[in-house]
Amino acid sequence: MSEQQRNTMRTVRRLLLVTALMFAFGFVVMPPMYNAFCAITGLSGKTGRETEAQAAAKGVDKGRWVTVEFVTSTSAGLPWDFAPLTRKVRVHPGEVTEVDFAVESHADQSTTGQAVPSLAPNTAARYFKKTECFCFQRQQLAAREHRVMPVRFVVDPDLPKDETTLTLSYTFFRVQDSTVARDAGPTAKQGS
Repeated sequence: MSEQQRNTMRTVRRLLLVTALMFAFGFVVMPPMYNAFCAITGLSGKTGRETEAQAAAKGVDKGRWVTVEFVTSTSAGLPWDFAPLTRKVRVHPGEVTEVDFAVESHADQSTTGQAVPSLAPNTAARYFKKTECFCFQRQQLAAREHRVMPVRFVVDPDLPKDETTLTLSYTFFRVQDSTVARDAGPTAKQGS
């Protein structure tokens, strides 16, 4: 083997090593770092989760109101109508509140979706906690099925005083049906 061939092989090996390291960094190291960063800063718009007992332990700030608005959408390719039954609510921070969302499939076969939440402004996400949500698991709807699904949440009393309006947004994305068992779990109310 000539010197030029050895140099070429060495370069190819180095490039393969760099590619493998980049892949490992992007898909193994970055997600936990991103989640930690978002948890610390609240900049992702991801909302938190807590139990009813944790929410009740904080107390209710009866001297203050916060408006929570609801926005919904579905991704292309998911034949569902999805909407909040209430467009907005006024809540006292610390008060556990429940709102319902309706979803209806227009497909002729079973379809599955996963709701992804986001909260605006992003800086308030750390103060918005859900105790129950259809977004905690995938939802499978039978052909032409209609369902009402609750979300139970609490706005933390530590929410900065200048934050008076929050917007909770959900987008349903299609999930491959073959990976999901028919179980809407306790977060869904069957309807017609």
